[in-house]
Amino acid sequence: MPTIELSAGPIDYVDTGGTGPVVVFTHGFPMNETQWRKVLPRLDGYRCVLPTLPLGAHRTPMRRDADLSQRGQALLLGEFLERLGLTDVTLVLNDWGGPQFLVSEGRADRVGRLVLIACEAFDNFWPPPARPPARLAKVPGGAWILMRLLRTKFFRHNEKSYGALAKHGIPDAVLDDWFAPATRDRAIRRDLAKFAVSTPGRDVLLRWTARLSDFDRPVLVVWAPEDRMMPASHGRRLAELFPAGRLVEIADSWTLVSEDQPDRLAEVLREFLPAAA
Repeated sequence: MPTIELSAGPIDYVDTGGTGPVVVFTHGFPMNETQWRKVLPRLDGYRCVLPTLPLGAHRTPMRRDADLSQRGQALLLGEFLERLGLTDVTLVLNDWGGPQFLVSEGRADRVGRLVLIACEAFDNFWPPPARPPARLAKVPGGAWILMRLLRTKFFRHNEKSYGALAKHGIPDAVLDDWFAPATRDRAIRRDLAKFAVSTPGRDVLLRWTARLSDFDRPVLVVWAPEDRMMPASHGRRLAELFPAGRLVEIADSWTLVSEDQPDRLAEVLREFLPAAA
């Protein structure tokens, strides 16, 4: 897996290569590029780029002074696009909604299209089921306790905690991969905690959200009406906020639509993406 050295530290990424339209996939907390393992095989003809951002499943710690706040993570993603020379990309979000802040920061010039899939929005940072783990990260040693809890089947599969992400479950082997870096490495737990406690107040979040209307390029909002993390009304509100927004709802899924309904999600993406050669 290639790595690029950015201002905050090294970022691993997957790049399928090719000359097709570029699709950049971000991921949730704490997850990595395998969040999209079911969707990528269904997107032949596209150049898919998947950075593993420092949200707690990254494999190498960031610099101690790195800004890993919500805003800092978004700017790091913008730096990643710039350093790889990626332009006119389709940027895909799911679960973590921070990449929207590229728009609020005026750094979305390399984004030609935006796809928001059941992600944090408005003042729903963190979603209610995720708030107790985020609060735990504020306590000294809390990140260590959180990772120990995530090793237990009860916590990782409980529908009132991490299990609320996927209606049809996430294989333990995938979860083990996501949780391993922060379980074994204190410095990565430090990074995880820096992000977890960095969410700004409601007024700031809503002010940032209001700036999304400045993005006048095509936007696809994909929502799961049964989602327990992201309110159904947020999908409709997001689609209406963008001048060129469109809403598609996918049934029988929760937050991780890529996990629950990969076939339908890939179909919707292909309809929205620029045509592949």
